[in-house]
Amino acid sequence: MNFREWVLRARSLLRGRHFSSIAALFLVAVIAAGVSVLAVDHFTPLINADNFLKDWEFAFAAHDQPSDDRVRIVAIDEDTLHHLPYRSPIDRGMLAELLTRLDESHPRAIGIDILFDQPTEAAKDAALERVIRTMKTPLVIAYTEEPENVTPKQLQYLRAFVPEKDRATPDLPKDSYGIVRTIHPGMKVDDGRYLLSFERALAEKFGVKTANKTETIVWRKPPKGQRYDYFETGAWTVNQYAPVMMKAVGPALFGNRIILVGSDMTLVDRHRTPLATISADGVMPGVFAHAYGISTLLDGAVSPFAGWKTNLFIALLLSLIGAALGVLNFHLAPRIAILLALVALYCVGGLYFYNYSGLVVGLLSPSMATILSFVGMDSLTGLQARRQRFEIQGMFSRYLSPKVVDFLVAHPERASLEAERRVMTYLFTDIADFTTFSEHMESKELADLVNDYLEGMTQVVQKHDGMVDKFIGDAVFAIFNVPVYDLPDHAERAVQCALDMDRFSEDFRKRYEEKGLHFGITRIGVLTGPAAVGNFGSKTRLSYTAQGDAVNAASRLEGLNKQFGTHICVAGETRALCKTVQFREIASVILKGKTVPTMVWEPLHPGSRAVELVEPYRAAFAKTAAHAPEAKDLFAALAAEAPDDSCIRWHAARLAQGHEGVEIKMTEK
Repeated sequence: MNFREWVLRARSLLRGRHFSSIAALFLVAVIAAGVSVLAVDHFTPLINADNFLKDWEFAFAAHDQPSDDRVRIVAIDEDTLHHLPYRSPIDRGMLAELLTRLDESHPRAIGIDILFDQPTEAAKDAALERVIRTMKTPLVIAYTEEPENVTPKQLQYLRAFVPEKDRATPDLPKDSYGIVRTIHPGMKVDDGRYLLSFERALAEKFGVKTANKTETIVWRKPPKGQRYDYFETGAWTVNQYAPVMMKAVGPALFGNRIILVGSDMTLVDRHRTPLATISADGVMPGVFAHAYGISTLLDGAVSPFAGWKTNLFIALLLSLIGAALGVLNFHLAPRIAILLALVALYCVGGLYFYNYSGLVVGLLSPSMATILSFVGMDSLTGLQARRQRFEIQGMFSRYLSPKVVDFLVAHPERASLEAERRVMTYLFTDIADFTTFSEHMESKELADLVNDYLEGMTQVVQKHDGMVDKFIGDAVFAIFNVPVYDLPDHAERAVQCALDMDRFSEDFRKRYEEKGLHFGITRIGVLTGPAAVGNFGSKTRLSYTAQGDAVNAASRLEGLNKQFGTHICVAGETRALCKTVQFREIASVILKGKTVPTMVWEPLHPGSRAVELVEPYRAAFAKTAAHAPEAKDLFAALAAEAPDDSCIRWHAARLAQGHEGVEIKMTEK
């Protein structure tokens, strides 16, 4: 296959030329990609959907990771509460002892995720306050001034109890579905000071500089059997270590680490996290969520999620493919199947890429871009195709068979309306003595009769995939091999059409004869030859038709029937192209305006009397052509045997009048 054939094949797949240009395809792809990325980043329902997909990616594709050894949790758990005189507030004597023991273990920093907003037992409060103010280890203590969390009286106590340098806000931002996903940067308090978040304050105590912005928490997928992703030790367990044992065990467990002290109690301070897609343990106490945030900051807050630029690039690539699918000119169902397969393949590929590289590429925005570009391009090309289809249907549906119209709708490139020269077969019909017949009828009755007749004739033409070019009064002009090129047997189709027209018109004539109306016979001429076909006319009125000498000759061929007494006259060029129709010669005719004679043939209805007599007819015709004297007697005998055969009768009468041969020169059109 050469280059030109490849180009033609590629063009045949495209529809809607105006919209399938490279510029339009790129424009649709860019718009689809941009809209998808912006919508997923800013439209809340899509943000939530994107988060859900990321959680799903995490659950299926993330690698198990060991806990962050830099962070430990000492939990006020149910076992601890079991040994205390009351559940709330948390016993501050126990906390004072716990902080003392942790301080002696030499941690890098201690974070207390407990709000000290009201007094308890005076001695225990004083003991805890003394420990807080004398500890060597840097402290970060939960603190808030938000009215929905503390009353003015509680705030006054909180300010007095927690040293200013140790304060941090423990807020855990949530999305619209109540899922913790980000690290709060901090907030301004009433006196204008900026209060760091719990996570940022501890990370800076550890020696890591943090940015004043919201960061995405990097969640670790815990190994099987490990609860959450951080080792937890109960506060009561730590306090039960003997002093000697604590000196040995403490530094090993807590030394040089960030220690978080907070509650792990049933139904208290529980928060939903992305880890909930893995197990129910993903709904965790706030202190554990803080641990993940601190670990993220210690690692430099490197998000595993691809940025908008990466997602936009991927979305653009996929939307180009989607737009290309929208342009292709084959059935919608397989194109949608390919589109969905492409989206599914990308999602699976995204999971494998995450598993391999640790980078989470967006699944939603590129998938949306692919679908949007497909829909957009298909709509645009479909609009053009629909316009073209309406034009084709409007122009051809009344004159072509539904099968041909459907073909043209599916292959509009085959329906060229520009003038071109092509070999076609032309069929003309006319009703004998119609003018005289019509003078004796009322206008409405005449219109109904003619419409009934022309409707039937049109159906016959369409049955043989011809095109009714126009009606000229009662006459029909039909063309075969337009506007489709795929009718190699167009000559035979036209002759078969003529035979069916003859059957229909005879039945039609006899039907009206029974009503007392003498409807004339239908005369038909068929000729094959080259002519120009296309839109002809003025700026205000165009007609798709054929023009040329062959068309005029076909019209004159129809008129020969009047002289021969036949119903159908077919040119020799057409007869030579018919393989299945039986013919008999009529005469060698020089049409008006011509100098070269053409043999005119009559197609025969299968099973007719003319078929039975075809051999003796041809013998008589051969003698006539040879100017043999016995030709006169042969045709006279045939006329006696078949008195209703008008063609035989014409030959017999002509020879009886002294004419010889089969050559005739027409002096009229």
